[in-house]
Amino acid sequence: MSIATERARKTLVIRLDRPAKRNAVDRDMSLALDAALNTLEDDPGLRAAVITGHDSVFSAGSDLRNAPGDTWTDRGGEYGLIRRRRAKPLIAAVEGLAYGGGFEIALACDMIVASATATFAFPEVLRGVLAASGGLFRAPRALPLHIAKEMLLTGRPLTAERAQTLGLVNLLSEPGQALAQALLIADDVAAASPVSVEATMRAIADVVEREDEQAWQATADAFAVVRQGPDEREGISAFFEKRPPKWMGDQISDR
Repeated sequence: MSIATERARKTLVIRLDRPAKRNAVDRDMSLALDAALNTLEDDPGLRAAVITGHDSVFSAGSDLRNAPGDTWTDRGGEYGLIRRRRAKPLIAAVEGLAYGGGFEIALACDMIVASATATFAFPEVLRGVLAASGGLFRAPRALPLHIAKEMLLTGRPLTAERAQTLGLVNLLSEPGQALAQALLIADDVAAASPVSVEATMRAIADVVEREDEQAWQATADAFAVVRQGPDEREGISAFFEKRPPKWMGDQISDR
């Protein structure tokens, strides 16, 4: 199985479970995440969910062997999660690295709890691609603009401690305690009025999604530029071959 699920009181715990692949998201994991989040939305006995990984890794992002569209689901979009409109809160409990699509999963959640071991990064530009699963606009919402640009344009990581200082992380935990702390927040959600929680979630989504339509189009336009050039293929090849990439973009732009 690519994920594992369990119930903790009124919370669904979803654990990304491809440790040999650093929890990289492939089609099977996307379908499993979609099914788990469908259960969250459809089961009246569940009031919230926590998504987590392992002690050393939350998720390294997309499995680079995915073909375009592999991770898409009708109800959730990329990874079964990224474009999902939810009425119940989803909390990310991050231990270790949350890179690329893994960071975008955390940004798609309503709250983030991170242990002191957590780091966040967008390494896409180092692979000749870009953060196409919401990172281009969710990072600038969650972080100061210049910090978001630094991450998106350089691939430099952000520590959990600094992420909390900047307002990205709701709660910083001791190593190994992110899930436990996230479950305490989920219990607080479960103690609140379900009508109030769902109405609040929908109202916030109504406001945010007015901006999202334009943001997704801008992302698609940027991604189309990347797909037309040679750097994506070179960046991914270099990653698998464990060598520095030889970018061709400079030569093309200089013509």
